[in-house]
Amino acid sequence: MNISEETLTTWSKGPADTESAKCENAETAVRKAIDADDNLARLDISVFAQGSYKARTNVRQDSDVDVCVRYNSTFFPDYPDGKTKESFGNVDGTMKFVDFKDMVETALKDYFGDDGVTRGNKAFDVHANTYRIDADVVPTFEHRRYTGKQNADGTWEYLSGVAFKPDNGRLIKNWPDHNYANGVTRNNATGRSYKRVIRILKRLRNKMQDENIADASDIASFLIECLVWNAPLEAFNYDTYTAIVRHVLADVWNKTRTDEDCKEWGEVNELKYLFRPLQPWTREQANKFLYAAWNYIGYK
Repeated sequence: MNISEETLTTWSKGPADTESAKCENAETAVRKAIDADDNLARLDISVFAQGSYKARTNVRQDSDVDVCVRYNSTFFPDYPDGKTKESFGNVDGTMKFVDFKDMVETALKDYFGDDGVTRGNKAFDVHANTYRIDADVVPTFEHRRYTGKQNADGTWEYLSGVAFKPDNGRLIKNWPDHNYANGVTRNNATGRSYKRVIRILKRLRNKMQDENIADASDIASFLIECLVWNAPLEAFNYDTYTAIVRHVLADVWNKTRTDEDCKEWGEVNELKYLFRPLQPWTREQANKFLYAAWNYIGYK
């Protein structure tokens, strides 16, 4: 074995207390920046952590905090085939997304200073300092996927997520609440091994990247989480991380060799397919990483 059980055990652990405190400080600072803005204070807004920091699958080398700033009074909808907004009694919102994103930018720069914030295509990077880490702040609207069914009170049922328009690009839809809830359920079902294996594979990827192993480049942290999500529950029924990771890698690698075996796989939220043309990764890319990871650990 190239990677020992002792190393895998170390890699399974979450960030140290000091690193966690810096994460919390970053989230708190963003909340204060939004609360301090008079224009945003008049709006119905939710500010919440999401991603690996929220899920506690973050590792130090990838440390940043994803914070969503969601405007709740306007939403991006998906309707069942043949249905329109009139079918559900909805009307067009008055807030344009680009205007909301500009308002968030003003609030962040007023609080952190122009040099403390960089506007990206999707999110704002609030730069780190001595007491907080980087924060990626994503302005969003609510996203509603209408099911066509009605609730007991007669209102229309929908699944609630978030969506945003990059400065350049198509609408992006995400499901942070579903990601979080499903991750907690799976972690409990695996005796807490699920999130530990995710951290192991993220740290493994980082080490492979440090050594310029090509098949580990451009492997997103969320892709790793989704690959572990699609491993069978029995893969976690071992007493050592060496055995658990071996089963996870073997199973997921085998099933990503062809489109047919993983075409129905979903993200952790189970509301988006994992391997479809609009995703930022491919099945082939995932399969090559899994094979390289197997060899790097030294499995036979």
